[in-house]
Amino acid sequence: MTNENAHGVLCPQGDVVASAVPQLRTELRDLVGTGVRRLVVDMTNVQMVDSAGLGLLIAAHNSLKKVGGEMTVIQASSDILELLTTLRMNQHFTIQGQ
Repeated sequence: MTNENAHGVLCPQGDVVASAVPQLRTELRDLVGTGVRRLVVDMTNVQMVDSAGLGLLIAAHNSLKKVGGEMTVIQASSDILELLTTLRMNQHFTIQGQ
């Protein structure tokens, strides 16, 4: 997690699943609370996202949108990219694959 000049980067170090969501939610709240308006979620180390993880991404997007910010997901695996695209999340925030 980094925060510089209203730009933040979150790099989950494992799958974005129910067991990891509480910690990630705290990190995301901290970033937005400190003034981050452009958030990058780097999925380099993520192989799986479950429904709780999807909910977290949507909540992060909604929180940023309320304050005039935006979110981008980068380095998503082909499976995660396909999932997010199938769910049309790419209509709400930018998603880039590996």
